[in-house]
Amino acid sequence: MPEIILKNVTKTFDHTNAVDHLNLVIKDREFITLLGPSGCGKTTTLRMIAGLETPTSGEIIIDGQTVFSSEKGIDVPPQKRNVGFLFQNYALWPHMTVLQNITFGLENLKWDKKRIEERSSKLMEMMQIEEYRDRYPAELSGGQQQRVAIARTLATGPRILLMDEPLSNLDAKLRMEMRSELKRLHIETDSTFVYVTHDQLEAMTLATRISLMKKGKLQQFDAPLTVYNRPANAFTADFIGNPSINLIPVKVEQIEGRNAILGTGVGKLHFHPLENIEIKAGEDLTLGIRPENIEISDEGCLDAKVYSALPSGMETVVKLDVQGLILTAVVFGDSEFHMNDKVKIRFRSRKNHLFRHDEEGRRIASGELD
Repeated sequence: MPEIILKNVTKTFDHTNAVDHLNLVIKDREFITLLGPSGCGKTTTLRMIAGLETPTSGEIIIDGQTVFSSEKGIDVPPQKRNVGFLFQNYALWPHMTVLQNITFGLENLKWDKKRIEERSSKLMEMMQIEEYRDRYPAELSGGQQQRVAIARTLATGPRILLMDEPLSNLDAKLRMEMRSELKRLHIETDSTFVYVTHDQLEAMTLATRISLMKKGKLQQFDAPLTVYNRPANAFTADFIGNPSINLIPVKVEQIEGRNAILGTGVGKLHFHPLENIEIKAGEDLTLGIRPENIEISDEGCLDAKVYSALPSGMETVVKLDVQGLILTAVVFGDSEFHMNDKVKIRFRSRKNHLFRHDEEGRRIASGELD
């Protein structure tokens, strides 16, 4: 089974760690997304797995075989790692037809003609590109070129497919369609997918697990809904979710049993944690409230004013001014809001979070607010 293991993998460029002691275990048949902002080390990580980049230190194991070890002096070349690599720009041969692009690698491997025909026909059918077999890349749309690139990458039967932002050059509608195709393809090919993206929606919809990185360091490695509902730290909470989570500086004014009274600068909130936490009166913390957990209701306890409203049909993103504190809420349905409307708000979930107010920003509790 092609499990991928990274042990303390580090890559240094000009005395800066692009990847910093990364430890990952990618299980067989998983769909993993390497997610994070530009410069976080996700593409470098992918290239090190592929063998296109040499780590400074650490160990990489693919399917039980050590393909890189700084300690043992092992560095297996890319062509011997049995992985397929799908580039951002498709990298199709412009002078070759769709069929020729797909069969090129098989011919180099000296497959017999009948086997090549069977394999290419199966792939073109799977990717729904049979009718384009005699066309050249310049005669295809971006989505069609992407399907050809995927078929070519899968032609030799790699058990691991590495993809570096393969949908970034497509328009929004086509990206959504190709996400569905990639998810279907993952099941059909019974392969392990490792996928680089900076788009958190893409990561959430595609992945079985998300590896979120920041400045070369792993922040969280969990299932998408776990990352969303139980973020490891404030960075994770802020990066995952659209619209972004509301992060509010608060001070612990008082502890009442397990509950905490939080001062926000615009009033006090009562936080009821779901688990035992160790905090003290006077501590500075950060409170995280997802936009969908702020309800605009006549039964609300906080007065607010509509700062702006962005309707999109299915939902409306409403910016609320609470005595100078700007909060983001999401209202589902076709409700209308106008600038400077006076409203009341309340909090309606047990999934509000408290984070340490420091560089690490570790989550220390989730709970209810009133």
